Amino acid sequence: MTCLATLVLIGSVVLRGLAVSRPPWGNMFEFATAGATAAAVAYCLLARRNRWEWLGLFVVGPVLLTLGTALLAFYTEAAELMPALKSVWLVIHVTVAIIAVGLFVIGFSVGALYLVKARREATPPARATFLETLPSAAGLERTAYGLNMVGFILWTFTLVAGAIWAQKAWGSYWTWDPKEVWTFVVWVVYAAYMHARATAGWEPRKAMWIALAGFVTIIINFAVVNVFFVGQHSYSGL
Repeated sequence: MTCLATLVLIGSVVLRGLAVSRPPWGNMFEFATAGATAAAVAYCLLARRNRWEWLGLFVVGPVLLTLGTALLAFYTEAAELMPALKSVWLVIHVTVAIIAVGLFVIGFSVGALYLVKARREATPPARATFLETLPSAAGLERTAYGLNMVGFILWTFTLVAGAIWAQKAWGSYWTWDPKEVWTFVVWVVYAAYMHARATAGWEPRKAMWIALAGFVTIIINFAVVNVFFVGQHSYSGL
């Protein structure tokens, strides 16, 4: 059912693109829909490859929340792009950002499950529950690290591609725009997680809390900065 719903989501993104005759991620509604689709596609592929059906609830939940918010709070009628967005860099920069966010969503879900599982392994219950059917805490931690690592690499490319696009559009690689700053904040927090994860003496559990904080900065970057901060990236469409 999740794979079927993902196909419907893909269809909705494609139809939106056909309706506007452009890549369908020029405002918050389109980005949220595309990001939810990326997370759902990543889950379907990984679940089929690695037998990760147990992860479905923890991915479908955030996807449904994102789609509901997109429909109720971010919905924007199909329209032409702003002149600054009419560039091939929209496809490159935003597409990679969408894929990165999709992986971060799954990495967040697995990371949160890891923390719960690690606590459960430290104090086993008298009766087995759903948590006992999940992979080991160590396995969940490695999975979350792998997902966040790939997402971090893609986010690094997003940051670099955005600077190149900014130079072509506005004549400067960096203008301290709120969106630029928060995109860098996201990168710094995940870089701190990668460093903590590779540093001797740091427990994986403590490092994982940094990764979860990184996902919180992504939510702030999208749902707060786009709405309440005015800058050169004011493309929310709201």
